[in-house]
Amino acid sequence: MNRADAFALMTEYTTNPSLIKHMLAVEATMRAYARKLQQDEERWGIVGLLHDFDYERWPNPPDHPLKGAEILRERGYPEDVIYAIKSHADYLPDCPRIHLMDKALYACDELTGLITAAALVRPNGITDLTAASVKKKMKSKGFARGVNREDLERGAADFGVELTEHIQFCIDAMKTIAAKLDLLRGTDAGE
Repeated sequence: MNRADAFALMTEYTTNPSLIKHMLAVEATMRAYARKLQQDEERWGIVGLLHDFDYERWPNPPDHPLKGAEILRERGYPEDVIYAIKSHADYLPDCPRIHLMDKALYACDELTGLITAAALVRPNGITDLTAASVKKKMKSKGFARGVNREDLERGAADFGVELTEHIQFCIDAMKTIAAKLDLLRGTDAGE
């Protein structure tokens, strides 16, 4: 199991650029948390990179993520990686989030979407985005409607991190790959 193979698998099943960027964003946040918590950065990153790789082909529950889990198992991915990916789906009652990696994925997944949406409406993109700005957007029910605010709060609480600090941590992690995520604007984007 390595990143190159995981990336190849992800792009084999996913062509939607927005979905690819989402998985890259989750990978970046998972890697950053793994470093901070002295966990296996490669393993955590791969979980983030592959958590939605089956979504484009099988978007309906429970096909997503169960179809992906079957593919991962066939390709020899470790059971803890498969379990973490399955556990990000609230509708799979036999996969509660019990391990730190499971909780990290759930805490980072939806949040990266909200951060992306917030960055895209700012003149400077993600470069000067703060947790306070993201929290302000969280309060606007019409903004990024697909992001469940309760999931964000529950994810941070279950992971054992304070929400504002968690948001800022994820912003900072995403900034490291901002160009790949197309989250740079203004002079930072070379305009």
